[in-house]
Amino acid sequence: MLIVEELHLLLLRPDGRLETSAASYRLFGEVAAVLVDLTLHGRVTVTEGKKSVVQVVSADPTGHPVLDAALARLVPLSGKRLQSLVHSTKLDPLDEVVASLVAQGVLARGERGFFGWGAERTPESDPGPEALLRSRLAAVIAGTAAPTPADLTLLAILQGLNAAHPLLRHDVGELSSGQLRRRIEALTTGSPAGDAVSLAVTSAIAATMMAVMTPVIVATTIT
Repeated sequence: MLIVEELHLLLLRPDGRLETSAASYRLFGEVAAVLVDLTLHGRVTVTEGKKSVVQVVSADPTGHPVLDAALARLVPLSGKRLQSLVHSTKLDPLDEVVASLVAQGVLARGERGFFGWGAERTPESDPGPEALLRSRLAAVIAGTAAPTPADLTLLAILQGLNAAHPLLRHDVGELSSGQLRRRIEALTTGSPAGDAVSLAVTSAIAATMMAVMTPVIVATTIT
């Protein structure tokens, strides 16, 4: 399962509605996640630093409908700053992510709100994948399992969205919000592996965390 698909499961309640704590920032998180997915598949690179730039290095299809749709939209935006891309509704992978999870039998298409208004609900039809995901992240946080790039990306994005503790509080035992934040910081700022792919992904994770954090901080300050 893609990172962006796993993130979507974490952001959804079982009834198919978005969790309140993350509803306002879903776009930022899911665009960031699909960019890391594309990095893992060797299609883009993300430079380090506050002014990170996303560069398409290959436009060859991956064979995955979510990634190929995102890649096609990203090609004309190659060279843009990551900070601007995570705001872009043009890169929103929501429709493809939902379609993919429905095709996998994980989600089902439900009804819209009252009188047919509002977003379509997509309740879980198979809770197994989310349960396994949560147990995997819990093991990483507890230090009983080594984190994968997907784990680090998910934790970094949730941290950037200020949603880590609200969404994972039932999976992390008695860890407080502050303790969980410090644990995620320790995990996501560790030394990267030496090979080029791991370094590229680690850079993308770090840049992504910073990119999703900025609009959240701005919105919180304004409100």
